[in-house]
Amino acid sequence: MKGFTRTETRFSLCGLNCALCSMHLGGYCPGCGGGAGNQSCAIAKCSLEHGGVQFCWECQEYPCLRYEGFDDGDSFVPHRNRRQDIARARELGMESYLSQLEEKRAILDALLEGYNDGRRKTFFNTAVYLLPLEELQSVMAALGSRPELTEYPIQERALAAVGLLQEAADRRGIGLKRSKK
Repeated sequence: MKGFTRTETRFSLCGLNCALCSMHLGGYCPGCGGGAGNQSCAIAKCSLEHGGVQFCWECQEYPCLRYEGFDDGDSFVPHRNRRQDIARARELGMESYLSQLEEKRAILDALLEGYNDGRRKTFFNTAVYLLPLEELQSVMAALGSRPELTEYPIQERALAAVGLLQEAADRRGIGLKRSKK
């Protein structure tokens, strides 16, 4: 969209963690305002109409009607944590929040590099997106405490990682399947 730019492309206008999005990871979308990505986004247009706010919560009208039903379905990114992520970013401040987001991104990169058998990218992406950082750190510590895994075929390593992530999600009552509208 002409005239729309943002300096922060890891966390979207509407509260999605672009840094963890599979489309962003694959180089298909630079995040809102980061270039040739989804520039036709209605929320980006709204931002321009409201003085170019960098995050929707900076707008006096937030939350507005644009958010009605927004969290009911997932696309490339799970939308279910959006409100929590906005609240956390506001509470911690963007710098601290983005630091934690980078830690989650490093965990996602490690999972994709060491445990992806070619069929787990979406699962790992969703798990890292939805699980709290502390749970993810615990899962990675558990995987790290099993040095024998490095000798296992990739499919067995993938199953070990998936099992630990699913257990963590179950403990928290978090469903790792995408929600469809």
